[in-house]
Amino acid sequence: MSEDLEKQTGEEPVSSPVDDSSPGEDFAPPADPENETAEQIIEHLREQNRQLADQLLRSRADIDNARKRMAKEKEEFRQYSTSQTIEALLPILDGFQLALNAEGGGEDYRKGVEIIYLQFLGTLQRLGLEPIEAIGKPFDPNMHEAIATVETDAVPDQHVVDEMQQGFFYKKRLLRPAKVRVAKQPATANPSLDPDA
Repeated sequence: MSEDLEKQTGEEPVSSPVDDSSPGEDFAPPADPENETAEQIIEHLREQNRQLADQLLRSRADIDNARKRMAKEKEEFRQYSTSQTIEALLPILDGFQLALNAEGGGEDYRKGVEIIYLQFLGTLQRLGLEPIEAIGKPFDPNMHEAIATVETDAVPDQHVVDEMQQGFFYKKRLLRPAKVRVAKQPATANPSLDPDA
């Protein structure tokens, strides 16, 4: 039959290139480019262009789907971790409710509130919260915020005298600095600062 085709058109039939790639993707050069006409080469290149465009669209769709899936998983994780935190805090809420319903007051009431406070602090510590120890420690601007200075020789110079608001780390990162008052040696205690000396 190929001989009949040769006689009718005067051209040899073009053999199809070997397809080593996956189905639908033919990037192999023509078997004999000298025997292909310009139209056949152009058509071959157009087909390759269509295949590449199709691959590009599929790749973009895959990336977009992966991005959406990751965003969904991140949101689900956030909701799950928040629900775990709330669940861990529920016993403290129960403790406050019992304290509010209790009759009486005085020392027993104060002890009850202290128990709830310790329970609350323990729960937060299990979740990763760490209180900053400040009183008596050297002032450190990386974890302390100085509210005021106090002239005293009871505490070494530039050490924390007392704490106005407790500071915290959350999983080794500073969550809130401790607001503190810092010791300053009295002027008479340092002879070099005394004008009469």
